[in-house]
Amino acid sequence: MSAEKPLVDHPEAMEPRNNFIHDFIDEDLKPGERSYEQRIHTRFPPEPNGYLHIGHAKAVYINFTTALKYGGLCNLRMDDTNPAKEEEHFVEQIQKDVKWLGYDWGDRFYHASDYFDQMYAYAQELIRKGLAFVCEESAEEIRLNRGTLTEPGKESPWRNRPIEESLDLFSRMKAGEFPDGSMTLRAKIDMASGNMNMRDPVIYRISHLEHHRTGTEWCIYPMYDFAHPIEDAIEGITHSLCSLEFEDHRPLYDWVVQHISCPNKPRQIEFARLNLDYTVMSKRKLRQLVESHVVSGWDDPRMPTLSGLRRRGYTPRSIFNFCNGIGVSKVDSVVSYDFLEYCLREDLNETALRGMAVLRPLKLVITNYPEGQVEDLELENHPQKPELGTHQTSFSREIWIEADDFEEVPPKKYRRLYPGNKVRLRGAYIVECTGCVKDEAGNILYVTAEYDPETRGGQAREGEKVRGTIHWVDSTSCKDAELRLYDKLFTVENPDEGDQDYTELINPDSVQVLQGCKLEAWLCDHRKEASWQFMRQGYFCVDSEDDRDDHPVFNQSVGLRESYKPQE
Repeated sequence: MSAEKPLVDHPEAMEPRNNFIHDFIDEDLKPGERSYEQRIHTRFPPEPNGYLHIGHAKAVYINFTTALKYGGLCNLRMDDTNPAKEEEHFVEQIQKDVKWLGYDWGDRFYHASDYFDQMYAYAQELIRKGLAFVCEESAEEIRLNRGTLTEPGKESPWRNRPIEESLDLFSRMKAGEFPDGSMTLRAKIDMASGNMNMRDPVIYRISHLEHHRTGTEWCIYPMYDFAHPIEDAIEGITHSLCSLEFEDHRPLYDWVVQHISCPNKPRQIEFARLNLDYTVMSKRKLRQLVESHVVSGWDDPRMPTLSGLRRRGYTPRSIFNFCNGIGVSKVDSVVSYDFLEYCLREDLNETALRGMAVLRPLKLVITNYPEGQVEDLELENHPQKPELGTHQTSFSREIWIEADDFEEVPPKKYRRLYPGNKVRLRGAYIVECTGCVKDEAGNILYVTAEYDPETRGGQAREGEKVRGTIHWVDSTSCKDAELRLYDKLFTVENPDEGDQDYTELINPDSVQVLQGCKLEAWLCDHRKEASWQFMRQGYFCVDSEDDRDDHPVFNQSVGLRESYKPQE
């Protein structure tokens, strides 16, 4: 795959919003100390220990569109330095998600484990330079001797052990002679540094776990803060764009690339990570939701994972517009989930085909319509886009309407069906309600009405005013389907706040499953070909996992009602 292939497949990403990262790069491109002769080169480096979520989408967006803006390159790299929870399945899913977003890394797909040999050699180089040593303090001792923000740390008793001894021990660590936790390799920097990350940080630890790519070849693994700058340097990354929690780690990033004989000196720039209300963004917590079966899996439509959003009906363009809309900042903030839904609604309003579906069906019998007669009506697929064509739907004496579209004793300003009132059946006729039929217990069996044959297409007679319009489906041709309605996964805006247990804040009504819903046959037959707006109901898509030919299943993507109001 050519490196010259466009980084994105959707054209709107050709014009990302300008941001402070671009300002930094513009300065770097000027003649001077940081002048870059090579192409601007970024990377997206997820750890394959879970599925990507909407926060990762922001990082994908920033890295790929930054490279795009400057005619540069962007790599995809798996940060697989911790074999404890990393799996090949996650690697494959990450690639799928990034491609789904519309981004392309060309032939530049890498793993941190590709560089284990070079990292080991660079660690040996630091030892030879007197800048690293093998330490035998336990993890607890290292923590206790680290000091505080106001007090310096205490040097390890092995800090000044002879270089040859550290080289020998490090080699024997690699050979598997020592158990987990018995030794580490630490950088020798400054135990009195005001930055805790610079107080002789651990750069290698022993772990006798099998790696999903290298198997049992290695039993020592580099720490992220040591591995990441090396990976960037080897790949020729010019700007290492990462989230704000790594700002305090930047001095260590710079220290590593300054003290090893690496070919490049990348620059780290931090941006504020995405925080979304009514959800959690920690992969550890998302994994707990999956493993404790609070949700059905990583791709549960209530999850903020990209696979969950995709299954719910989110589009790549809606997520791009969301990331472009919130912008790139250095200040942490919480974005409203309503804005994410707004971006999807705006996209689907332009692209989704229209159809009719009755979620809670109640039969309407049109008593003056000829028995046995069935006629075809022509309905638009999208009222604002005639180029999307029309489809036929049948109409007969018995149709299905929504149960709440009829009231025997209507409340004030009720404009739907009640005895004596007229409504418009969308695209069909105007009918006047004549009452309802009940069983012995007083339950409504069906509603009755009479139609006006002169109002075909829903056109009222001259001078006649009909205020209400309801949707319907024909009982002779409709198909049954299962519909799943979704709400936010948590009941509070910030489930991570304070000491509260986020698992106890799950919204019990976050999913509602409706069986026996009635849908237009045309809609059901073409359900996999498009996103849909069910008239008066919301936007829906076919469930990619549970839908079957004999049992159609739809997920509600987003409702029609807008709770988010964009700024003017």
